[in-house]
Amino acid sequence: MGIHFQKTFKFSTHNFFYKTIRTMINSTTESTDVPTQKYHLPKRIILVRHGESQGNKDDAAYSVTPDYKIPLTAQGIEQAKQAGSRILDVVSGHGSSDNWKVYFYVSPYVRTRSTLREIGRAFPKNRMLGVREECRVREQDFGNFQVAERMKVIKETREKFGRFFYRFPEGESAADVYDRVSHFLETLWRDVDMNRHHHNPNEELNLVIVSHGLASRVFLMKWFKWTVEQFEYLNNLGNCEFRVMELGAGGEYSLAVHHTDEEMLEWGMSPEMIADQKWRANANRGTLNDHCPWYLDAFFDHLVDSNDKNDEDVKSNNSYLPLA
Repeated sequence: MGIHFQKTFKFSTHNFFYKTIRTMINSTTESTDVPTQKYHLPKRIILVRHGESQGNKDDAAYSVTPDYKIPLTAQGIEQAKQAGSRILDVVSGHGSSDNWKVYFYVSPYVRTRSTLREIGRAFPKNRMLGVREECRVREQDFGNFQVAERMKVIKETREKFGRFFYRFPEGESAADVYDRVSHFLETLWRDVDMNRHHHNPNEELNLVIVSHGLASRVFLMKWFKWTVEQFEYLNNLGNCEFRVMELGAGGEYSLAVHHTDEEMLEWGMSPEMIADQKWRANANRGTLNDHCPWYLDAFFDHLVDSNDKNDEDVKSNNSYLPLA
């Protein structure tokens, strides 16, 4: 009797757990479908690099000041003020839209927080939904105090080794930054899905991420599924430059909605990457661009169409293979 009860209880508990998980999955799946409300998804996600810092001006600053405490220069402060005006111009549709709000994420470094402070001067308080300090979009760790002569040799070694996988002694590789930024992206989507930004779905939501050059590049790499080889060709953002990922007509985000081909070429994007951005500008959400070479063709020498004749050719070509 006791054994029967125990088995029944375990079975019932398992069923309850299974049904609960299935309900959660179904709920999540439904919430990530193309929304019925026009502005449920953020209208734009804007990645901003900080203004000019003392470290950008003089590498010696890193040998006496911790990286996270490096301040902006006077020029960096001015750059941030101008960036605020330009971002305001973007999110307001050059002043034609009155139906928008903005939410900020910021790296905890002094130079990014100072950049955000100056950007914020361009925005009325009633347009700001909030701000969050986000450690995962911080600068790549180069070690602790950095001696200029040693760092010069290390960076030369990085160029030979490859920028993505080279790990700085006592620091991080770009691959490490990619991992933590990927984790941040999961949080970002939960914030959107659960409406943690507390925005009215009838208003355009703009997310502005004030971060660093490398963190912004790997964010784009993760989002658009760029390869390591494609990343290696990307140029860094200039101080207070920003990239605008805007929601296209079909619900996909694209750089091509706001930026020109010439701009994207200057960033180091290939013609194929730019063509993919143009496709995304009008693609339906969740669809796959079959014409993107890196999705299949970049990984294989030759792919034949799947029809009877080619299937027979493939079988005959592989007939020499031993049986398992």
